[in-house]
Amino acid sequence: MSNLVWRIARLYGRVRAGTIGTLCLGVCLCLCLALAPMPLFAEPSRLICVLVPHFKDEYWLSVAYGLEQEAARQNADLLMYEAGGYGAQARQIEQLAACADRGVDAILIGAVTQDDPALRYAIAATAHDIPVFGLVNDVDSDALQGRIGVDWHDMGLVIGRHLAMLHPEGSAKQSALLVSGPSRSGWPALLEAGLRDGLAESSVKIIDRFGADTGLRQQLSIVETALKQHPDADYLIGSAPAIEAAMGLRARPGDRTSPTLISTYISHTVLRGLINGAVMAASYDDPALQGELAVRRIVEWTGENLGLGPLGPEVVLLSQIAQNFTQIRISPADYFPKIQ
Repeated sequence: MSNLVWRIARLYGRVRAGTIGTLCLGVCLCLCLALAPMPLFAEPSRLICVLVPHFKDEYWLSVAYGLEQEAARQNADLLMYEAGGYGAQARQIEQLAACADRGVDAILIGAVTQDDPALRYAIAATAHDIPVFGLVNDVDSDALQGRIGVDWHDMGLVIGRHLAMLHPEGSAKQSALLVSGPSRSGWPALLEAGLRDGLAESSVKIIDRFGADTGLRQQLSIVETALKQHPDADYLIGSAPAIEAAMGLRARPGDRTSPTLISTYISHTVLRGLINGAVMAASYDDPALQGELAVRRIVEWTGENLGLGPLGPEVVLLSQIAQNFTQIRISPADYFPKIQ
């Protein structure tokens, strides 16, 4: 006999003098309280809006995966938006307004441009009522409560230093092409500056640079242009989609372009290239961890302005030299976030 039934039986014995109606009411109340379903999930502790440039670049899939994983651990809900590319300032401004209309607790923005006046104004206007944090990409705005990401100068610096080790100053001259993102996005200039700093005491010279949106189609176009103009280049240093495009070009029958490939950040395809030897090296900033740190920062935020210095992992170089690639974390191959 269950404890609940035993208590009801004892109650029945003690209340013989009471009315049957009173007893029935008491029993019903007991049963209702005991059997009422308990809520399976607590209310979300935070509602966070996330704005990213696009998911055409696999790098952002790993960021989103980290965001979703940490949000589940922190009992937070995410509203995920993608602007569609680095030229979509107007779309990202609309998405900022949509986030504000949804009454979110905080906004994470991977800005499509670093210094567009309209986007900066929209961030400042939104930040009057809702805390806004930068995510990965830098943006020139004093209204941000902080930024989660790495210094993209370091992303170029580790590559430059690696090449300087392989080709120190005074050794045989080497040529390199740089294929990167659009200048308006901010991070390509920082990356190039870091790369040049790292190459300062090397025999490697950047002979040309190209930039475009980091969708695979756009990057393929400029990679083809770069290799056509400089078929004898020793190195092609490029964004992850640029390196993916170069790997695809090499697979074509009769292709004779053979620069050594180095990626300025990680993606699923680049990681496979590192494993099979098609890619010599890549900068790695653990994009999934950046997503986790972003959610954690918002959940733990107490209202103080954290400044614009980025919070993020240490940048390291992945190379064929004694590297255990099984420890590199990216989103699952079949993962795609739920977007608005």
